[in-house]
Amino acid sequence: MQCFLVGGAVRDRLLGLPVKDRDFVVVGATPEEMLVQGFVPVGRDFPVFLHPQTHEEYALARTERKTAPGYKGFAFHAQKDVTLEQDLARRDLTINAMAETEDGRLFDPFNGQFDLRQRLLRHVSPAFQEDPVRILRAARFCARFTEFSIAPATVQLMRMMVDGGEVDALVPERVWQEFSRGLMEIQPSRMLEALQTCGALARLLPVLAQHLAESGGRMLRRLDAAAYAGAALPIRLAVLLAPIATTSVDITAIEVACAGLKIPGDCRDLAIMTARERNVVQGGSVSAQQAMALMERCDALRKPARFHQMLDACAFLDEVDPMASSLLIAWRCALEAALTVNAGPIATQIQQEYPGQPMRINAAIRSARVAAITSINGAT
Repeated sequence: MQCFLVGGAVRDRLLGLPVKDRDFVVVGATPEEMLVQGFVPVGRDFPVFLHPQTHEEYALARTERKTAPGYKGFAFHAQKDVTLEQDLARRDLTINAMAETEDGRLFDPFNGQFDLRQRLLRHVSPAFQEDPVRILRAARFCARFTEFSIAPATVQLMRMMVDGGEVDALVPERVWQEFSRGLMEIQPSRMLEALQTCGALARLLPVLAQHLAESGGRMLRRLDAAAYAGAALPIRLAVLLAPIATTSVDITAIEVACAGLKIPGDCRDLAIMTARERNVVQGGSVSAQQAMALMERCDALRKPARFHQMLDACAFLDEVDPMASSLLIAWRCALEAALTVNAGPIATQIQQEYPGQPMRINAAIRSARVAAITSINGAT
């Protein structure tokens, strides 16, 4: 039985990057032998184990055979006769198909080290086209490794996969998993460009593909600015999707797109809120009553952090510093002023003065908040 460090850990070490997760392949072992040595099984589709001390993943060397469309349509063979090269041959990109022995010797049957030097993302074999998730991964790696480009032959293969309908077999959860990871990379615009080039974006998020074709560089520049500032995922998605909306119909299109990918509620809600409110937020002077109405629509008093995220998204859309824009600072001050109102004493007083008239309580609290906003010079 031999153990080899494989995949991203080897790649990142060769690039001089921090190694976060280490994965191992075990050659010449059976599941029973792994159990005897104390490894804990965790794999469902094929034998994967956790090391009894380090809890790192150890997978038995395996081959795979395509049996149906989509990323789950595979039959796996994991036996003692599977070699390390056979295991590496099923991987997506050459830079991820290298292994190291326990004493640090490199095993590189597909010239991954050469492609690292050339800054190329190249498929290992034609088997790349059997798994549509690899399109998303290649695009995501473009966003992470900003000096790398996808090899022309790999781009052609990705286009063939899209044309052949492989992308259509992806389930929304898997698409969002890769897409969201790509949005959180250093330069997420490069992921979108890669997906647009091979045609996958038009299949996965057609409304976004159309907007990208029409708006081009400005949309990508805004997204990268949010990434450079370290913005959270919901903000990055809002920056990406909100510009699509110029009418209520467009907002519906955003809602449909989010539903289609089963985008989580926090990301979906912020994107829709930003699309709906950005013209008011960015429009200049409003009355205290109007400011209060917007904050009520946004549920800002109960969820102030989300309201601040929307303001950040609006700043990136305006291509200004979120914490330096006088207009956005005024909105932040307005919210803080409204939050200073203590609703409890007001409610008690109204109950005493107007027993049995609960509607007066909400009106009185709202009036107090509007007054607090009015008292902030330049707040609206």
